[in-house]
Amino acid sequence: MKPTHLRLRRACTAAAVTGALVLPAAAGTAYGATAPPPSPSATAPSDSTAPPSPDAGGHFPQLTPAVAARLDAAVREVMRETGVPGATVGLWAPGKGAYVRTFGVADKATGAPMKSDLHVRLGSETKTFTVTALLQLVDQKKIGLDDPIGDYVTGVPNGDRITLRELAGMRSGLFNYTLDPDFLKKLEGDPGQSFVPQQLLDYSFRHPVQFAPDQKFDYCNTNLILLGLVVEKVTGRPLHDVIARDVIAPAGLRGTFFPTGAQLPDPHAHGYTDQTASGRLEDATDWNPSWGWAAGAMTSDLQDLRSWAPILATGTLLTPATQAERLKTTPMDLPGTGYGLGIFNVQGWLGHNGSLPGYESLTVYLPQERATMVILLNTDVVHDGQEPSTLFGQAVTEIVTPGHVYPIHRPLVPRPG
Repeated sequence: MKPTHLRLRRACTAAAVTGALVLPAAAGTAYGATAPPPSPSATAPSDSTAPPSPDAGGHFPQLTPAVAARLDAAVREVMRETGVPGATVGLWAPGKGAYVRTFGVADKATGAPMKSDLHVRLGSETKTFTVTALLQLVDQKKIGLDDPIGDYVTGVPNGDRITLRELAGMRSGLFNYTLDPDFLKKLEGDPGQSFVPQQLLDYSFRHPVQFAPDQKFDYCNTNLILLGLVVEKVTGRPLHDVIARDVIAPAGLRGTFFPTGAQLPDPHAHGYTDQTASGRLEDATDWNPSWGWAAGAMTSDLQDLRSWAPILATGTLLTPATQAERLKTTPMDLPGTGYGLGIFNVQGWLGHNGSLPGYESLTVYLPQERATMVILLNTDVVHDGQEPSTLFGQAVTEIVTPGHVYPIHRPLVPRPG
């Protein structure tokens, strides 16, 4: 079988800080400016017009036209290097302004431009919603973080030892089903087919455990499938209904959905991937994300993700005690990075990223500045061993928060053969 990406398996920052999505005319505003923002098609500002760099503490500059021009130029350069069809980049910092831009095309066939209101697939950002639903049950005293998964789901290897906390924190030792060769072959043969959670677990459980529970961090989508089943068992409701009613609605999100099939709400960006049987680039817009389920099936848009970032990072939907547990991180491979319970901390940025065929997203919040960054891309094609969303995140943060720059020092884990 040819090498396969299926980057949902590693759509987390330790592996490459993944998950983003870009367009050609200015579809947003650099607020705080006294003049209209430059079009992304305009030339980059000269050195004489560039503002001084922000201080090393990472404080945001005022998002003036000059800063917006620097960001435009940086984003365009990443697009040129990576060949990303379309991207949306949003930055919001109270008292400093906002930057919302779209670049490139949302549909390569028609040339329709990327727009800031388009829906995209979230990939592993779904984990933030699933774990939030789980933690709400902790707050309701219906479950405990240190309960063994075997109390809720039978047949789990080491199920009497692996806790819900270890599943949410990626320390279970279970095999990641998205690395199973038979799973990859089946999905590659028909990307439109539907999977159910037990099928996904079966692919995982045919493999021995990788290590004893809580021995180390290892990003694994199997963990989230199990947590989704816990939520369903305890609530007696389907996971998509729990997330819709108990997480999305209280958060005030109107453009975020957990599809039960291949649905992607209109308007949406077309997504492009090379994770295909032929290895050629294909339109993956209508591929069925059911294989990601609780780990990666959701969809959203820019404005909802802008709202979700601070809700997730500050624990709006949880008690302070439970949020504190969520933010206890396990160190990852890159300096300054750690993973909590369905959330990462990368140089102070709290949130998650996502990547699956056709799309990448990155949604993070920097508490020191009360700043939000959202990046949405309509491709997941790797560039020189790096997820494109990571490259966009680095380019943006080098300008606005040099003390909190996204690291990209480690290449992707090799693709399974």
